[in-house]
Amino acid sequence: MQLEFLKIFCDVVRWSSFSRGAAENGISQSSASQAVHQLEARLGVKLIDRSKRPLVPTPQGKVFYEGCKDLVERYAELENRVRALEDEDSVAGTVVVAAIYSVGLHHMSRYVRIFEQRHPRASIRLEYLHPSRVLERVLGGEAELGLLSYPKKWPELNVLTWREEPMVVAVHPGHRFAGRSSVAAAELEGEPFVAFDSDLSIRRAIDRYLRHRSVQVDVVMEFDNIENIKRAVEIPSGIAILPEPTLTREVRSGTLAAVGIAADGPDDRLTRPLAIVHRRHGSLDPAASRFLELLMSPELMREPGEPSSAASEPSEMAGGRLAAGSAARR
Repeated sequence: MQLEFLKIFCDVVRWSSFSRGAAENGISQSSASQAVHQLEARLGVKLIDRSKRPLVPTPQGKVFYEGCKDLVERYAELENRVRALEDEDSVAGTVVVAAIYSVGLHHMSRYVRIFEQRHPRASIRLEYLHPSRVLERVLGGEAELGLLSYPKKWPELNVLTWREEPMVVAVHPGHRFAGRSSVAAAELEGEPFVAFDSDLSIRRAIDRYLRHRSVQVDVVMEFDNIENIKRAVEIPSGIAILPEPTLTREVRSGTLAAVGIAADGPDDRLTRPLAIVHRRHGSLDPAASRFLELLMSPELMREPGEPSSAASEPSEMAGGRLAAGSAARR
C-alpha cells in the first residue's frame, strides 16, 4: 500500500471532495478516485459514501482516516528530521513563531536559548499576537509555527497537543483565600471577578466550568490579556482565574497569591490546553523542523512552566512584533 494513496485519501476526506483532494496532491480527480478505490479494494470495505454531497466517510472510513492521518503526519515529520540529519549545516535561517502573548512570555525563552546554542546558524523570531492573528500568520505562510490555547480542528493545519496548564485562582495577598492551598469552586460564588473578554476561548472555558457547578461570580472588569488582569487583581479589584505558570513572577515577589481549585478527580480539573500548529501542506524547512522537535522534547516538556528571563525588561514593540525574549502580554 503506497503512502501517497493514504495521503490522497486523507485529503479527500478532509475537504469532502475528490477534486480538492486531487488538487492538494497535484493529480487529476480521476487519479484521486482511483487511489481511494484501490484502498477500498484492498480493505474490502467502502471508505467514502459517494452518494452524499459533500462526500462523507463511511463508519469504516472514519476509523481508517483517523489512523491514516496520524501515520501520514508522523511520516512527514520523520522525513524532515532525516533530511536535517543528513546535513547539519542545513539547519540555518530564521524560524518565525507566532504565539499568543502568555505562551511567548512564560515558556519560550528557554527553548529559544537552547535552540540557538545547538544551531548557531539559525535563529527564532517570536511574534506575540491575538489568537486570531496567530492563525492568520500560520495559514498565510508568514509564520512556520503557531502556539495557541484551546485548539480546534482546522482542515489546513496540523495541530499538535503541547501542554495542559492548571488554572488557579489569583488573589491579592490580603484576600481571605490567600495562604490556602485550594478553594472549592462553590466558594467563588458572588466574588468580584476580573474576567477575560467574552470573545476569547479562555473566557468561554472558565464560564462553562463555573456554570456547570452553578457558581455565579460578579464580573467587574474584562480584559483581553493576562497582564492587565493581574494588575487589576493587585489593586485589588477582584479575583481571577488564570493559568498557574503565568503567575510565577507575582507569587515570587509577593504581589499576588495563587490558590488551587479543588477537584473531585482528574477529570474535574480546570486546565488550559496549549497546542502547536503548522500548515498541513508543504513540509517544514530543517530549522523549523528542528525547533518543533525541541518543543516536543519530553525532557523539556516535563519541566514546569518558567517565566521568561526577560519578563522584567522593557518591551521592544515594533509593528505588533517583539524580538525573542522580550516582555509580552496575555
